[in-house]
Amino acid sequence: MTTLTTPTRVRSDRLLRLALRADALISGTGGVILAAAAGAIASESGIPQPAVYVLATVLVVYGVGVYGLSTMAAVRRPGIAVAIANVVFTIAAVLAVVDDVWPLTTTGVAMMIVSAVYTLAMAELQYQGVRRA
Repeated sequence: MTTLTTPTRVRSDRLLRLALRADALISGTGGVILAAAAGAIASESGIPQPAVYVLATVLVVYGVGVYGLSTMAAVRRPGIAVAIANVVFTIAAVLAVVDDVWPLTTTGVAMMIVSAVYTLAMAELQYQGVRRA
């Protein structure tokens, strides 16, 4: 008896886990840095100091949460959610600049644009990881 075997597609979630862990580490570290230098960042960027503290807290909590999601047995669905969250943050950062939410300085505008580019790049990396998972 002869059986035909079809090569199976090997799926790997390594890229997605790496993207999630990198996002968690970079975001969490960024949050700690924001909290430690909130006064200086507020005066240089034009973002009010209480808002800097809120952003710092959100980034630290996000980092811890995303790292936790990266350790789950199945990471595809959490990866989709995190990629969507990154796209939402990208849009929010751009809108904060366009709508003059805060009286941003040139440095503040640059910081917001850099954060939007970062989150969009992370969303793309996570999307590619989801496709492979």
